[in-house]
Amino acid sequence: MLAGLALDAVGAAVLNVRWPRWSELSRVGRVGLYTRWSLYTVLWGFNASALLTAVVNAEDSTPVAELLGGGLVVTVCAHVALQTLLNRLPDVHPLPWPRLAPLLVASAAYVVLAELRLEGDPRGSAVLIAVASAILVFAVVPGRRILPALILVPTAVFGITGGQPISVAAGIFVSAFFVFTVRASLWLLGIVRELDDASRAKAELAVVEERLRFSRDVHDVLGRQLSTIAVQAELAATLAARGDERAAGRMLEVRTVAHEALREARELARGYRSTNFLNELEGARSLLRSAGIDVRLSVGALPRAWHEPAGWVVRESVTNVLRHSSAGCVRIAFADGELRIDNDGAHLVDGTDGSGLRGLRERLAPLGASLEAGAEGDHWIVVARFPGAGPLSSQETA
Repeated sequence: MLAGLALDAVGAAVLNVRWPRWSELSRVGRVGLYTRWSLYTVLWGFNASALLTAVVNAEDSTPVAELLGGGLVVTVCAHVALQTLLNRLPDVHPLPWPRLAPLLVASAAYVVLAELRLEGDPRGSAVLIAVASAILVFAVVPGRRILPALILVPTAVFGITGGQPISVAAGIFVSAFFVFTVRASLWLLGIVRELDDASRAKAELAVVEERLRFSRDVHDVLGRQLSTIAVQAELAATLAARGDERAAGRMLEVRTVAHEALREARELARGYRSTNFLNELEGARSLLRSAGIDVRLSVGALPRAWHEPAGWVVRESVTNVLRHSSAGCVRIAFADGELRIDNDGAHLVDGTDGSGLRGLRERLAPLGASLEAGAEGDHWIVVARFPGAGPLSSQETA
């Protein structure tokens, strides 16, 4: 009856499973499928060979039907239990005792049957099948706490049933072999799973980094251009209200800035836009003057490797001037590794700088540069320090 129930359980499990194609499986899925069927093959192949050996060496008085039937029941129960545990990996806790208990009962009953009804090689084969099947299943349970039981219990069973010192040695060998086989297979599967998780995390980080880069560029480039458009449009509206003919000229400048913003937006979307310090200086002077702000430049020789980080600072600072200040004059100076941007129209908000400057500071720190910003009277001053001949990454590469 127990054998019939076990066979029905296996049949139902097989019929309810949709077997995926190999090409549909991921790398982890393929290694998992290989590991699963390797353990199934070891279970069925080992027990079948042990039963075949027992039948070949059996005497005429040996109950072959009981030997084969008991071995089949143990193997089927072990298959069901093994399949249940493998389906729960990597965490099998809490243990599914309704699926594991039949294996323990069938193995114990098979050992008792071997002691009472079998002799010689058939008895040894029956004990070996019962013990090996249980070890193969319970070795899937992770952790070290179960290892003493997986070694000591089978060794004791072999010692009691065999009654000889060599039986104890055989129990230790069988236990160690099956534990090592299962744990090594699952270790390989775990390594592949971790590599797959790491690859997925790397891809997600790359996406996040690209989104962050794009958001920074949108904030720096389009924020500055849109702030200029807003200032110019407001000035043109004021001039138009007065009937000043210069309003048309201001609106033409708004159109020019809008076209420039559109061009840069397209470059940002395509990922082609790079930051250039000299271009940023020229763009800053043009934008600030178009907004009616005087610009004074005093820029000495800047190491080529620092051009892009310095361009970030100029871009962010000019954006803040256009959006948050009422400056009439902006001074941009570089000397002795220090870039200083000073405007005379500071507006403090809770005494702190904005998210743009905080993000810029975080971008500069890994390169070995530093950024400070703060108010001195009615002046808002941004100071960026670029030590050495270039960023730390460039120095390490060199």
